[in-house]
Amino acid sequence: MGLGLEIIIVVGMLIVLVALIGYIVSIYNGLIRLKHNIKKSWANIEVLLKQRSDELPKLINSVKGYMKHERSTLAQLTKARTDFLKAKTMKQKAEADSMITNALKTIFAVAENYPRLRANENFIQLQQRISGLENELADRREFYNDSVNTYNIRIHSFPDMIIARMMKCKDEELFKVVESDKKDVEVKF
Repeated sequence: MGLGLEIIIVVGMLIVLVALIGYIVSIYNGLIRLKHNIKKSWANIEVLLKQRSDELPKLINSVKGYMKHERSTLAQLTKARTDFLKAKTMKQKAEADSMITNALKTIFAVAENYPRLRANENFIQLQQRISGLENELADRREFYNDSVNTYNIRIHSFPDMIIARMMKCKDEELFKVVESDKKDVEVKF
């Protein structure tokens, strides 16, 4: 009877140990999955930013003739695109993205006063494409921030935080709107 009880206790302890190890592995894998989702979602944003950046020269060329006196707006857009292409960090790319967004808003607002430009089929197609990319970017930014938020919550929640500390997990930065993006676009004539 004593030997049978010892076997039951040892088996019970092994089951608890295996369950505990399985739980720890589950937490670890979940954190790794979240970390990779953040990287994937940022890569998806970069793909759209690159597409937009590649299409900006076409927009600039289509509006140059109509907007000769709006050189500063076109220069701002060109500089923002260059800054994006040179950006190395996520923060630098986000700042350049913000500059591009502001410049695009200004160009589209200014174009309202150029009936021939507004009617130009190339400009209309490009405007629709850029608007579509902007909407996709907004969706991807939202997904990125959801991924970052979920990850940041998990690494601060018990018991996940124990494993996260062992993994040296740090908070990820949310994609934030620059203060200038919150203002209305000012168009002067």
